[in-house]
Amino acid sequence: MPDELQENSTPETRCGFVALIGAPNVGKSTLVNALVGSKVTIVSKKVQTTRALIRGIVIEDNAQIILVDTPGIFAPKRRLDRAMVSTAWSGAHDADLVCALIDARAGIDDEADAILSKLESVNHPKVLVLNKIDLVPREKLLALAQKANERLKFTQTFMVSALSGDGVDDLRRALARDVPPGPFHYPEDQMSDAPMRQLAAEITREKIYRHLHQELPYQSTVETDSWQDRKDGSVRIEQTIFVERDSQRKIVLGKGGATIKAIGADSRKEIAEIVGQPVHLFLFVKVRDGWGDDPERYREMGLEFPKE
Repeated sequence: MPDELQENSTPETRCGFVALIGAPNVGKSTLVNALVGSKVTIVSKKVQTTRALIRGIVIEDNAQIILVDTPGIFAPKRRLDRAMVSTAWSGAHDADLVCALIDARAGIDDEADAILSKLESVNHPKVLVLNKIDLVPREKLLALAQKANERLKFTQTFMVSALSGDGVDDLRRALARDVPPGPFHYPEDQMSDAPMRQLAAEITREKIYRHLHQELPYQSTVETDSWQDRKDGSVRIEQTIFVERDSQRKIVLGKGGATIKAIGADSRKEIAEIVGQPVHLFLFVKVRDGWGDDPERYREMGLEFPKE
C-alpha cells in the first residue's frame, strides 16, 4: 500500500526567488536570458542598463525559479543611481538565494571586493558564479574561486559563460534543487512578470543606447503610452522617449528624423519577434525637464524614490 501511494503521488513542487548581484557589466542580464531561454531583460554594452527588478521565470523539473535581475552595484552619485543601488540590495535581502556574479577576467577588483563585503550582511544561502570563463585560463579560474570562497562562505561555486551557455544548465539544475518547497507563484507559460509594455519600453531604450553610444547621457527614459491589439492580429504601440534638454531631443531625432527612424525599426523588429505579432511602433520624443527628480517616474520604473 505505501508503494502504491508513492506511485500515485505527484512530486513536491519547489519555488523561490534568486537574486543576481554583481558589478555593472558582469553579465547578469545575459545570464538571466540564458537561464530562461528567452529575452526578458535588455542587454547593452553600456553599463547601468537594468534599472528595476525585472524577473525571469524558469521551470526546471518540478521547480520554479524566479530570477531577480538587480541593477549593477556601483558607487552612486545621482539620485537615480542611489535608487538603483538601494533596489538591488533590497532584492538580495528579500530573495531565498543569492547568486554573486564575478567577471572572471576582472577578478576581485574594487567593485567586486565592495560587493563581497556587503554580502556578508545578507543571511540567505549564497552561490558564487564566475562568468566569462571562456576568456580566462583554467588555473586563474581555480585561484579566483579559492580566493572568493576564502572571503565569503558560499554554498556552491559555478563557472559559466552566459554568452555561450557553457555551465548554465548545471547552475539552473542546482538552483531548482535549492529553492524552498512550495507552490508555483506564476503560471507555467509566463516567462516574465515584467509587463509587455515595460519590456517594449526597455527594448526601445536599448536601441537608443546602441545607436547613440556616448552622445546621450543616462537622463533618458522610455514609456509605453498605448498598446492596442488590432483585429488583423497586429499590435499598435505608442512610446515616448523623454530627455531633459532640447539639445538631447535633437540628438535622438537625428538629421531629418533619420536616427529615430533607425531606433524605431530596430525596436519594432525585436518586439515583433517576442510577441509573435506584427508590430506598428510610433515613437515620440519629448523634453521633460528634471524627470530624474520626479518620484512618479521612479515608481513607473519599479524603483523607490530616494529622499535625498
